[in-house]
Amino acid sequence: MSKNDVSISVIKRLPRYYRFLGELKDQGMVRISSKDLSTRMGLTASQIRQDFNCFGGFGQQGYGYNIESLYSEIGSILGVNIQKKAILIGAGNLGKAISEHMHFEKRGFNLIGIFDKNSALSGQILRGLPVRHTDGLYDFCKDNKPEIAVLCIPNTAAQELVGQLIDLGINGFWNFSHFDIASNYSNIAVENVHLSDSLMTLSYQVENIK
Repeated sequence: MSKNDVSISVIKRLPRYYRFLGELKDQGMVRISSKDLSTRMGLTASQIRQDFNCFGGFGQQGYGYNIESLYSEIGSILGVNIQKKAILIGAGNLGKAISEHMHFEKRGFNLIGIFDKNSALSGQILRGLPVRHTDGLYDFCKDNKPEIAVLCIPNTAAQELVGQLIDLGINGFWNFSHFDIASNYSNIAVENVHLSDSLMTLSYQVENIK
């Protein structure tokens, strides 16, 4: 199966596998069966085997999976071993929290620039980087060639910037704005993060366990 044929639902489970396997590796475990992994993760063993078979399968009959090897394989599939240059736009409360607490390097990204249109924030240091005014985006991107943009800005601001960023070589967005990038621009990788949607989903679940 070509990687282009792998369903998004499988791809979205890969980071969870990676996280669980990393925890098991840190605990000193060497191998695990699909049944054991399924119990820990709340999935079926069949689902796990199907997911892994999308990428060729990694287990051995009667042995299971070598945890360190599988962790490394999934990390390679996710591309965490290739540091992609990223910029963050929006140095408000959300942007500050993400820049200072997200382990970008462990997830395959190298945060190289932080921008905000508020001149009062220019020069402040976040994660060892100076906040730059968005007026300098063009020159910075031309010189440093980032691939990824983290958008921690309102919908209207995102609408104004996304086209410019794509023209400057950005081909992936971690999008905390409510601007629907995928519907407006094709062939661009987008991961939308809607915190309010997640909170409302929790609200629904709480209401329906009463």
